[in-house]
Amino acid sequence: MYFESFDGFWHMAGHGPYVWSSYGLFVALLCLNVWHARSQKLKALKQAKAFIRRN
Repeated sequence: MYFESFDGFWHMAGHGPYVWSSYGLFVALLCLNVWHARSQKLKALKQAKAFIRRN
């Protein structure tokens, strides 16, 4: 896509708020997904270590 200026790129013919909020929401959900997966992995590792110590 070709824009005359950075301002034109930012506003995207009036669709800028929708486009940039969609990108922002995508990045936020992607980060949340990665964070949740890592926390679940750490939780599972802690549970496995506790299980091994008990037996």
